[in-house]
Amino acid sequence: MSNKEEAFDITKTYLKFLEEDHDLTMPIAAIESLVTMLRVKQPSTSSELINLVKSNIDTLKRSIPNAISLSAGCDLFMRFVLRNTNLYRDWESCKTNLVENGELFVQRAKESREKSAEFGIPFIKDDDTILVHSYSRVVYHLLLKARTEKLIRFRVIVTESRPTEKGYHMAKLLREADIPVEVIVDNAVGYVIHKVDKILVGAEGVAESGGIINHIGSYQIGCLAKTNNKPFYVVTESHKFVRLFPLAPNDLPDNIAKIIEDANSEELKDRDHLKTHLIDFTPHEYITALITDLGVLTPSAVSEELIKVWYD
Repeated sequence: MSNKEEAFDITKTYLKFLEEDHDLTMPIAAIESLVTMLRVKQPSTSSELINLVKSNIDTLKRSIPNAISLSAGCDLFMRFVLRNTNLYRDWESCKTNLVENGELFVQRAKESREKSAEFGIPFIKDDDTILVHSYSRVVYHLLLKARTEKLIRFRVIVTESRPTEKGYHMAKLLREADIPVEVIVDNAVGYVIHKVDKILVGAEGVAESGGIINHIGSYQIGCLAKTNNKPFYVVTESHKFVRLFPLAPNDLPDNIAKIIEDANSEELKDRDHLKTHLIDFTPHEYITALITDLGVLTPSAVSEELIKVWYD
């Protein structure tokens, strides 16, 4: 084994990809790291290959906080590996094609944001007032495309999105794109909902039921949208579809809940009596449609897409 192979660290590689490209999402960075690992490690048998991928995926999931979307990318790549190892009888051909196809897989995943935005354009109309929760790369890309390429005139209301306050980052980017934007406190959603035409949110992960795991507060916005008959659209990439089936807004994996508590103690260290979480689950019945790179889907169609990936 070469020194390079011994020195390879999947977590450091993953973090390096994210640091070098701030537009890279967690699942794509995970997939790209796994492809790099295969190129460096060069397993000699299919069983060694599968074990390598599994062990590196386990390492990533353990070491990265709030790994919902990362898990989706890892699981998708694992399925990709299992499919490809069954396509070739000759191991050398399999190994070569796996890395090449893996790089193509990464490229297609990167293009998914653009495809999602294309499918989302028809949902934005002149004079719309759009409510956005927190910062989402794909939501921002859709709004930017609508304004700069299609010259659609609309205004955006962004929640400040505590405790991360990522709404301010979203507002800054929108202002730079010359899109009228207003930031509101999270508690003001009910106050402004009557003048909103639609809601756009991203997703950390999309569950099998079609519900979404996203920045805390997404669930209550979904409830308000349904009560006020406002369309609630989720703009996301299909590589965030994850094999989870939460049953309630706080029904998230134990390891995620623990990570959230650790994050809170760091982010909210000056507010000893304040307890919060960073993500919640919004059930499918509050979601009007999911705008994805696969097209515009009903929530029930998510399970069908997962079945295609995992069982076809």
